[in-house]
Amino acid sequence: MRDCILHNPRCSKSREALKLLQDRGVDLPVIEYLQHPLKAAELRDICKLLGKKPLEIVRTKEALFSELGLSADNGYSDAQWIAVLAEHPKLLERPIVVRNGKAAVGRPPEAVLALL
Repeated sequence: MRDCILHNPRCSKSREALKLLQDRGVDLPVIEYLQHPLKAAELRDICKLLGKKPLEIVRTKEALFSELGLSADNGYSDAQWIAVLAEHPKLLERPIVVRNGKAAVGRPPEAVLALL
């Protein structure tokens, strides 16, 4: 996965993380992942860089999660959660910053500063 910020401009945490990076002179490509959903392979790469299981980057409190009848303890495999994220990018935790072969979820936004 190339260096970038996976960004949702409607999300205050995502906007804050982007501003923190820009204020420090870090200019990363911005990918609005709702407009340009990630492929399964990219999601797997992000999980690997984060050191997290796919379920750990699913927004389980998002209304869509329950609307789809999903549950964190439904026994889905990592591949199944990746498929859910690929099909429903709104469920992806945000923002996620990838830089120099590492990644961080910007919750709180200051967490992305660990990549600098």
